[in-house]
Amino acid sequence: MNKRWALVAVAGAVALAGCSSDLPDDKATAGGSPSSEASKSTFFDQSEYTRQLAFRSAKPEGPDGKPWEQMLEPELVDTAKFAKPGGNYTLCFSNAAVNNPWRQVGFKTMQQEVKLHPEITTFTVLDAEGKDDKQISDIQSLAGKKCAAIIISPNTTATLTPAVEQACQTGVPVIVFDRGVNTKCPVTFVHPIGGFAFGADGAEFLKEKVKPGGKVLALRILPGVDVLEQRWAAANEIFAGSGLKVVGVEFTDGDAAKTKSIVADYIQREGRIDGVWMDAGATAVAAVEAFQDAGVDVPAIVGEDQQDFLRMWVDEGLTAVAPTYPTYQWRTPIIAALKILKGEQVPKEWVLPQPRISGDNVKEYVKQDMPPLHYAMCGCEGMPGYPGPWR
Repeated sequence: MNKRWALVAVAGAVALAGCSSDLPDDKATAGGSPSSEASKSTFFDQSEYTRQLAFRSAKPEGPDGKPWEQMLEPELVDTAKFAKPGGNYTLCFSNAAVNNPWRQVGFKTMQQEVKLHPEITTFTVLDAEGKDDKQISDIQSLAGKKCAAIIISPNTTATLTPAVEQACQTGVPVIVFDRGVNTKCPVTFVHPIGGFAFGADGAEFLKEKVKPGGKVLALRILPGVDVLEQRWAAANEIFAGSGLKVVGVEFTDGDAAKTKSIVADYIQREGRIDGVWMDAGATAVAAVEAFQDAGVDVPAIVGEDQQDFLRMWVDEGLTAVAPTYPTYQWRTPIIAALKILKGEQVPKEWVLPQPRISGDNVKEYVKQDMPPLHYAMCGCEGMPGYPGPWR
């Protein structure tokens, strides 16, 4: 098993809803900052960390201006045995959920990608609603629907691995994307660079903008989710040698009111916060508002590519950065499936570029006519019907 596929499987048994009571070994509890060595013991893989950081500067292969079709250092595999010329394809998709804005924007983008390909006559979608047992049943159900190819975005990693392996045994090509599984049987695994790159982008920014000795508050969503743990492991590695003081590592559950309360408590407790790192930026606006309500300067902050944060960034002149986990990746599995059905080579691991929004280019991504929770990296602006389906 290669490093990437193995690493993605680390926390697969933990549901994204955070229902498990097990914390990762780094024990990043409220008010505390775990040691770098503790984070490394479970979620830090030096070779994968180095690989992902190098990918950030790698030149992608593929058409300019279409990052959803690009690939980083691909190892192509032959797909001739899956070729089914002539079109009239039924593509099947087992989706983990559409239970947050990121997944909603992505799924709308995927649906519009399907419409671009008349050779796809049927697009069968089953929504697991964030439940492992339902997705296992869904994948088994798709085996009887005469699918030309099966696309899977797993809800969790280890629990869904056997179901993906069973799907592979049907002889139908399987494409996994977004979250991984602990098997190499899918024809291709599509994903952006990864959690280490995301976490490092934010931590490096704070290391640059905050003076040594400055106080950093780390805001996280949930413990035990692999991609989020990788983000924190990378940030913790960078903070450990930065001279910055991480005064707290707090879980917000992705709740804006809780985020605001936590930040307000730290402002009162510490007197000053010099930087805010986040493992996902959905509540970045709430964090900014906490500083504004306290009547203090907003420090350097890490957000994401949601429109509400990007607009506030520009309007308020924030010192900020937005690592991304681009929703344009939802286009790629459809493209990959069609390549496979035409017998064309695809990467075994299809690594997509993972852009970072900075102060130099943030204005390019602000779309005043889009909803506040729309993600800028949808890759959807040139698609027919835009912006209607995404509003």
